Amino acid sequence: MIKNKDVETREQSSVKLTVTLDKKAVKQKYDELIQKYLKTAHIKGFRKGKVPISVLERKFGESLKAEASMNAIEDGLKKVFEEIEEKPLPYNTPELQEELDFDFDKDLTFTVVYDVFPAIKLGAYKELEIEQPSASITKEDEERELKTLQNQNAVIVEKKNGSAEQNDIVTVNYEEIGDDGKVVPGTRREEFVFTIGTGNNLYKIDDDVLGMKKDEEREIEKEYPEDYEVPELKGRKVKLKVKMTALKQKQLPDLDDELAQDVSEKYNTLEDLKKDLRAKMKEAVEQKIREKTIEKIMDQIIENSPIDLPVSMVEAELAGSWKNFVAQFRTEEQNVIRLLEEQGRSKEQVMEEWKPGAERKIKTRLLMDKIIDTEKPEITDNEIEKEIERQAEVNNVPLDDAKKRFENKHMRESLKSGLEDKKLFDFLIEQANIKKGKKVKFLDLMQDNQ
Repeated sequence: MIKNKDVETREQSSVKLTVTLDKKAVKQKYDELIQKYLKTAHIKGFRKGKVPISVLERKFGESLKAEASMNAIEDGLKKVFEEIEEKPLPYNTPELQEELDFDFDKDLTFTVVYDVFPAIKLGAYKELEIEQPSASITKEDEERELKTLQNQNAVIVEKKNGSAEQNDIVTVNYEEIGDDGKVVPGTRREEFVFTIGTGNNLYKIDDDVLGMKKDEEREIEKEYPEDYEVPELKGRKVKLKVKMTALKQKQLPDLDDELAQDVSEKYNTLEDLKKDLRAKMKEAVEQKIREKTIEKIMDQIIENSPIDLPVSMVEAELAGSWKNFVAQFRTEEQNVIRLLEEQGRSKEQVMEEWKPGAERKIKTRLLMDKIIDTEKPEITDNEIEKEIERQAEVNNVPLDDAKKRFENKHMRESLKSGLEDKKLFDFLIEQANIKKGKKVKFLDLMQDNQ
């Protein structure tokens, strides 16, 4: 059936495959198709199964030739892909590059283009020079974490006297007033709640409601710049009528043993809570430094190991990211696209912004798999069991339930793969020449402000 095949590699891990099929094999596909339709065709004036070949060919000849040719191409490609190394990616369909000539007196030559798994030439990944940041935990950091816990355990109470201040929680009715002094249709909002200072309101009236008391009304005039984040307010002057219907404030608990006990029953005293906070902050610093060290190592490995990524591989990664992004909104995709458009953005722009990150993620995974294949880190059954125990403890799940969950082959393989990744990163860190980098503040380290 296959008379000739030629494989041409192209940029971005793409392949151009030209195949010539023997004319007899293609004609055979046509004859098989004719026999199939002779049995099933319904044509006016003829009983089923009694349609003459000449009538069938006269009425459907070109479409039958096209279908037969495509069947021959499909079978031919299956056979070629069994013989060559350059197989298409599972999510990339080979694309025909020309219109076919349905002349069964000649061999059928066709060309398809498709993406293949990229060639990976692993560069240096040992003895890499890495600067590792360090961070100390100060008294200020501890106090900030305690303040966060205070806020989380605060009680919201009515502010019976006084006026609105920063961090107060207010409830307002508001509406736009037009030049004619009438309410602009569709702008009235009742019982809208926000915390002063957060900016979590359409018109950004935080500073404008300061000093207001409950049941007080105020007219506010605002002017918005041309680059304002809300499209319908860009470059506009707006008059608002605002009434404060409720005024509340947070009542913070005292920093004492009682607060510690409210946070968790495992704490008896405030000192117990502080000690645990320091331990968790230290653990967070160590984990963050590890993550940044791994990131720097992978950056160098990626630089040392150029990979020509296929377009379809990047598109598949972006499609997965977009699907997850839409899922976060718990609504239809069109609603998310509409929301982006209101912000002056499009799905295409978002995907383009994500593209560098998607490419880095793919390269990281490909190179990690290559190094794992080279170094072959061994994961023992004992290590798997210990990891199951750890996950059961962290997730507060009975050990027997956790073990039962990981009896599933897919779940166990996923767990093993995660352990391989961890062991690989341990290996890469151990192999690297790590130098002490600059010392940064705890908060800057955790928020990547470096």
